Amino acid sequence: MSGSDDRAGRARADGPAPGAPAHRVPDLGALELLPAVARLGSLGGAARELGITQPAAGSRLRSMERQLGLALVDRSPRGSRLTDAGALVTDWARRVVEAAEAFDAGAQALRGRRETRLRVAASMTIAEYLLPGRLLALRTRRPDTAVSPLAGNSAAVAQRLLAGEADPGFVEGVAVPPGLDSAVVAHDRLIVVTAPAHAWARRRRPLAPDEPAATPLILREQGSGTRQVLDTALGGLARPLIELSSTTAVKASAVSGAGPAVLSELAVRDELSLRRLVRIPVEGVPLRRALRAVWPTGHRPTGPARDLLSLTRRPAARGTEPVPG
Repeated sequence: MSGSDDRAGRARADGPAPGAPAHRVPDLGALELLPAVARLGSLGGAARELGITQPAAGSRLRSMERQLGLALVDRSPRGSRLTDAGALVTDWARRVVEAAEAFDAGAQALRGRRETRLRVAASMTIAEYLLPGRLLALRTRRPDTAVSPLAGNSAAVAQRLLAGEADPGFVEGVAVPPGLDSAVVAHDRLIVVTAPAHAWARRRRPLAPDEPAATPLILREQGSGTRQVLDTALGGLARPLIELSSTTAVKASAVSGAGPAVLSELAVRDELSLRRLVRIPVEGVPLRRALRAVWPTGHRPTGPARDLLSLTRRPAARGTEPVPG
């Protein structure tokens, strides 16, 4: 029997079993083997180049020949050479391998681009008093990542995340906005504050639960986490003296003596220590709240966003704002 007849007979013997699906493509590991055999003239050399054992390479080759129903390589003591069919299949295999390498390089480039930019949406209190220290720590861990902080109220943070305009977000409201998953990263307290000249600052007893609800207050706008917590605590009875869209503006108005305000304990720590504001105790009004990292449902943060999430769960470093427990 001639060599070609022998190869044809082996192809028929090793052909696909009856009922096996036709036109199946071998896996990438097997396809990588053929160009290496063609280039090196040796199955053992191809195995070494691909970092596998020679028996494993032989097993891949036999499996591919059975799958395709073709004899691809003639093996002899002098080495290995491609059959005519093997030369054709090797040319096709080379194109598939090159396309796979281009695919992998493109995916790596996309990952690299994603990991050099981070858009962080955060509600006002978190953006001003919690996030800066954590972003500095992230800069140490990922110096090549450019961070774009996006501040707004909790409702605006949710909108940005759902629109794909931010990667992780941080909110401070009562509940998680619809369409988002969350993890509690810290806790905070809201407190009632006034300027030292206000009548409440001279009281010897805490305010009764109904007094904050009965008194016009300097408040954050609807949609802010601070406002949500206060409205929940007061049963929706908070009366606005004025509504302002930032913590800084509320604090400045309270310092000026315009009226009492409800603010995060984080936001007024310096003003309390300098006696520019006075903390007013209130009985029976729960004003403790969770600070949450949020992201679109089913899309847990990865890369720099995941690192930032882990940093927000750690105790504050020296020189950054601590988070009340």
